[in-house]
Amino acid sequence: MHKLRWIIALAVLLSAAWGCLALWFQQPQQFSAPGLAVLAVWSLLGAITVVALLWRYTERYRRSLLGAYMLSAVLLLIWWHNITPSHNRDWADDVAYLLHSEIQDQQVTLHNVRNFEWRTETDYTPNWETRSYDLGQLVSADLVLSYWMGPHIAHTLVSFGFADGRQLVFSLEIRKERHESFSAIGGFFRQFEQVLIAADERDLIRTRSNARGEDVYLYSLAIPPEQLRTLFLGYLQTAEALRTTPGFYNTLTSNCTTIVFDLARRIAPGIPLDYRLLLSGHFAEYAYDLGALAPRYSYTQLQELGHINARARNSDTHDKQDFSRIIRMGVPGASVNNTP
Repeated sequence: MHKLRWIIALAVLLSAAWGCLALWFQQPQQFSAPGLAVLAVWSLLGAITVVALLWRYTERYRRSLLGAYMLSAVLLLIWWHNITPSHNRDWADDVAYLLHSEIQDQQVTLHNVRNFEWRTETDYTPNWETRSYDLGQLVSADLVLSYWMGPHIAHTLVSFGFADGRQLVFSLEIRKERHESFSAIGGFFRQFEQVLIAADERDLIRTRSNARGEDVYLYSLAIPPEQLRTLFLGYLQTAEALRTTPGFYNTLTSNCTTIVFDLARRIAPGIPLDYRLLLSGHFAEYAYDLGALAPRYSYTQLQELGHINARARNSDTHDKQDFSRIIRMGVPGASVNNTP
């Protein structure tokens, strides 16, 4: 019986901690008195229940407190279940619009393609464009990893190349409100909606390498032409689904790396789950082990040759249209249309 009480106490402690975080991250920017009161009551009830289970309280006290805690937990779960994502918030400039696509035969028209001019992370000129692409001219895809928090965590992007030399890069991101900033923990607790951004490479890639100073690596994906179209359209289908039905970003299950894995499974349903889907900084190595990167090179060579930061900084002294070409110089397998 004593061991059972310890197990129940641990379950209460863990669930109480989860509830505290859920309540905390669902608070508005200016914490409301009622919200903080609920958080305080929940925390106190959880703590007292754990103490009652472990100390020498009478059985009646234990049952009463545990019953009160379980009732409160049910109410908390009902509240949690009814938290819904929305498109109607005061969004930050860089996620203000949703990608919308129109497809007619081989022609794709994309509305709200982002092409900001970033001088620093907070100093920028907004610009949203409508662009058209010919699926018959789709020739390449590249995996881009941008390291912003040590060697094990990276932001994952995929860039598609067309025969005319243009590149279009996709990134699944949190959809921040104006007052918000990214929180990996908040991403577990429905703090953010998600958005799929399609952008010019000078926007999505250059802002990370040049404006933010992140380490950025580019790897050419070894994908047959017929599968490029499937992957590209998969991104558009995901964007359309998010445009019609908002969804929450989740740090673990719905993020910039899992979308690449989910879309890749449309091409190769049997690809395995791997710890490197969570430790996204190693995702390129996972792709290498699957044979998805340029052949005849070791992973170490691909990583060394794919580090684009020096080339990205050097591109600022060239014409803006040269950015995609310059960052691919020397990258194994890069499309001949985008490299000298």
